[in-house]
Amino acid sequence: MKVLVGTDFHSKESVFKNFAEKAEKNKVDVILICGDITHFGNLQEACHLLSLLAGPKVPVLFVPGNCDPPSLVGAEMKEVICIHGRDVSYGDLTFLGIGASPPTPFNTPFEMAEDKITETLNRAFSNLPVNRWFILVSHSPPWNTRLDKTSFGVHAGSISLRKFIEKKQPSLVFCGHIHEAKGRDKIGRTVIINPGPARYGNYAIAQFDTEFTIELDMF
Repeated sequence: MKVLVGTDFHSKESVFKNFAEKAEKNKVDVILICGDITHFGNLQEACHLLSLLAGPKVPVLFVPGNCDPPSLVGAEMKEVICIHGRDVSYGDLTFLGIGASPPTPFNTPFEMAEDKITETLNRAFSNLPVNRWFILVSHSPPWNTRLDKTSFGVHAGSISLRKFIEKKQPSLVFCGHIHEAKGRDKIGRTVIINPGPARYGNYAIAQFDTEFTIELDMF
């Protein structure tokens, strides 16, 4: 299976259209969005932007980011599925999602306390089916990695997320949130990927076969 991954669009409509074209051109099986669909936008805007990805007629799985409205968690859209606090499986891949971010100094719309992040992850994991690949889709990166280090040198990821990864060891984690921390890292056996902000043309393509490969690229 082939998966197209993007994060941190921040309301840039042209990028959503580019993403849909990229999905069609690469014949991907799933599109993953790791949050910050809007830039402090409302539910109507978020749903409109996500609907632009439904053109290629492949499943679109997403979690809201801290700059998105919390009401996006309960939104129902054709071919677009919010996986915050739940899992969805396609073929040999099971995706589990956690949106929002830990509290920030900026009082953004969708923030969660660390204990709430732990509770949400554990509840979702308790019903997780056994599958070949377990992929965690998060807006926030795990704490104390290359992917949560801000330009000021501060680690701004989620401690609860890191503990969950250390304990459950998903195959792969996709995240975003920290724009300047594009790249990859590992916690134990788990590979962690921040594709970089889609707003500036970044994306990732993951190919799953007997193993998986990750390509980080730009439009």
